[in-house]
Amino acid sequence: MRISVIGGSTIDDDTAEVATNLGRHIAQRGHTVVCGGLGGVMEAVCRGAAEADGHTIGILPTDDRADANSFVDEVIATGLGHARNALVVMNGDAVVAVDGSGGTLSELGYAAVYERPTAGIGTHDAAHVEAVETAERAVAYVENAVAASGDSVGDDE
Repeated sequence: MRISVIGGSTIDDDTAEVATNLGRHIAQRGHTVVCGGLGGVMEAVCRGAAEADGHTIGILPTDDRADANSFVDEVIATGLGHARNALVVMNGDAVVAVDGSGGTLSELGYAAVYERPTAGIGTHDAAHVEAVETAERAVAYVENAVAASGDSVGDDE
């Protein structure tokens, strides 16, 4: 399964720890991280996945693959700016939001439009977002929601 992780590009140490733990847990469960490929939550979640030998996909807003953080395995340079937020959401079977501001809010909107099960750790309050406290609960929630729906956009199991 692919899990799109969204969140702030500028974060504090506590949020970085949460995101790193999330990436690690996603990888340990055998899933792929999809993200925006830059810094902040995106870099921290990719770092955690890398520490657990997981796979990461970064969908960049720029047209330069070199802009990706060093923990992204597959870089997709779009040149689309914030419009790439839709692609980040569409390429996951589910979404986990960590922290975030305006860009994250737009991605949460896309998650609702594209009916992606969504868990949130310390992020925006929205009707379709299941608020959870830990990475483990976030991953468990999206795993169960995707299994119940029978939908999957990726070929990852």
